Order: sequence, then structure tokens, then C-alpha cells
Amino acid sequence: MSADERRESVIRAAITEFARGGYSATSTEVIAKRVGVSQPYLFRLFPNKQAMFLAASERCFLETRQVFSEAAEGLEGEEALHSMARAYQRLIADDPDKLLMQMQVYAAVAAAEAAGDHAFGESVRASWMELFDSVNLALGADVDEATTFLAYGMLANTLTSLGFPAGHRMWSGFYTSARPIV
Repeated sequence: MSADERRESVIRAAITEFARGGYSATSTEVIAKRVGVSQPYLFRLFPNKQAMFLAASERCFLETRQVFSEAAEGLEGEEALHSMARAYQRLIADDPDKLLMQMQVYAAVAAAEAAGDHAFGESVRASWMELFDSVNLALGADVDEATTFLAYGMLANTLTSLGFPAGHRMWSGFYTSARPIV
């Protein structure tokens, strides 16, 4: 395998491991084992654990943006909104590690910020802004629509990560509001 292919394998493994264990509780050793490389080789691909985490985080944001972009392609307004919502619902159902990784990213940034490490969150904030901008563009540059869409998405993330199944009463607003996302 080339270094680029190994790097890709590390990012995929990091998403899985960080999603399950979070930043602090996930060792680089477990990521190396999942990929089938030594820790020293892992650190030739990434300078440190934080770089691996940020690469995994950036990949999750990128793939979410791609899902939204593909879902909204050729659509406008309500059609784009509903198509993106259904696509996101499929993404988190088909690949729950993406959702769990997102939640771990927010927790890791919050912990770093509380400890005074503001640089850690810069990459995540930049990725979040790219996500917001892509949703905003897909929804006709309507900031209120983009904000509402992402707010519902964050609520969906929270409910899903807490284990509330889609039919639970906590989800009822998604099906009865004027702007349901699913």
C-alpha cells in the first residue's frame, strides 16, 4: 500500500475509533492495530494524535457536505431541503460512526476550549462554516433556512446519539412541523 492509501486507512480507522471512544480515551495504538501498522509508522503519516483526530473530523464534515450537495443537485427550496434531510437521515442510519464522530468532535473542542486550547477548534470551526455555507447555498442563500435546517440536524444528532428511535415521541416535531427534516 502507498503512503496515501495507508493515510486513508488511518483516517477511516480514526473515525471508527474516535467515534466509539472519544478523543481522550482513544489510543493511537488501537488505531495502528486497526490499520495493521506500527505506531511509529502511524506517526510518519500524522505528526500526532490531534492531527489524526482533525483529519477524521474534516473527513466527516467533507462527506456530509458531499451528501448534501448531491441530494440538492438540481433542486430548489423545499425540494432541496427535504432531499438533503432524507440523505442525511440515510447517512447517519447507514454509517452511525459518522454521527458519533461528529458528537465526539464537539465534545473534544469544548474540552479543549475550556482548557484554554483555542487552536484545536479552529479547524473544526472552519469545517463547520464550510458546511453551513454549502447548506446555505443549496437553500438559495437563505440564512434563516440554513440555520433552521442545521438546528434540526443537530437535534436529530442528539436524539439519535441518545438512542431515541425514529418513532419515539421525542421525534414528533420532525413529522408535524411546517419544516420537517425527515
